[in-house]
Amino acid sequence: MSQARIGIVGTGRMGANMARRLKDQGHRISAVHDSAPGIAAELAAELGCHAAATLAELSAGADVILTVVSDDQAMRSIFAASGDSLLKNATGRIFINCATVSPAVHEEIDAACRNVGASSLEACMASSITQARQGTLYLMVGGSTEDFARVEAILRDLSSSLRHVGGTGQAAKVKALVNMVMNINTAALAEGLGLGAALGLDLPMLKEIFSQTGANSRVLETDGDDMISREHDCYFSAAHAAKDSGIANQLAAAVGLKVPLSLAAESQYLRMIDLGLGDLDKSGIAELTFPGRNEN
Repeated sequence: MSQARIGIVGTGRMGANMARRLKDQGHRISAVHDSAPGIAAELAAELGCHAAATLAELSAGADVILTVVSDDQAMRSIFAASGDSLLKNATGRIFINCATVSPAVHEEIDAACRNVGASSLEACMASSITQARQGTLYLMVGGSTEDFARVEAILRDLSSSLRHVGGTGQAAKVKALVNMVMNINTAALAEGLGLGAALGLDLPMLKEIFSQTGANSRVLETDGDDMISREHDCYFSAAHAAKDSGIANQLAAAVGLKVPLSLAAESQYLRMIDLGLGDLDKSGIAELTFPGRNEN
């Protein structure tokens, strides 16, 4: 579908950078839409496309629609059964839903799309804003093999690693586990470096030793320096970390599995939200563990 008209719903930093990347790769961006119309209008002017005033208008003018929204509630709202909805004018369309939401919601949206003659895939992203702009996302895709084949070229232009993991809901389960483990690792690193600071250890030395031993992790590479220097510019917020750990913990509860480490990590991110720190990057969890940073 190299000549497909592509619409983007959700033009925050991830959605906007995905749109820019597709435009750079020669794809036709026909329209964008956001709950904040001004943001969509700015991106539309940059890309030379239409800023759709409604969801239904965007569906009418696109063949492939990428959605990049925040949570289950937002996902349900853009695919509502009544009122303004992407399901209007959706016959023949294929939706690629990139938000980290619960597997049950992906399954619900897939059924709603098929009821109006549309198709849907989940394309869960294990990457951040920079990778979206560079086209180096790690994408885990759930849905039918036929639908995956229809849009594989588009997905490959967004990613450096692309994996079709199974039917609807399966990618969301994998993504929940990816973020569950990442969030645990982030919380553990913050505690290790925080304790090192309290013991008066040289933190760059400690971080280097971590990197050469069983304490190593991808999080050490991405977040370690930021934790030490207190630079928490947001690439993946603490609020999103809390949401995603919550999804994983709900899945665990549904199958009767105990996940005490994941529950503890979620509680730390929820505490950040309570302290007004939810908009910090997940590295900001170090503000809870380093001595002298937070006395609450």
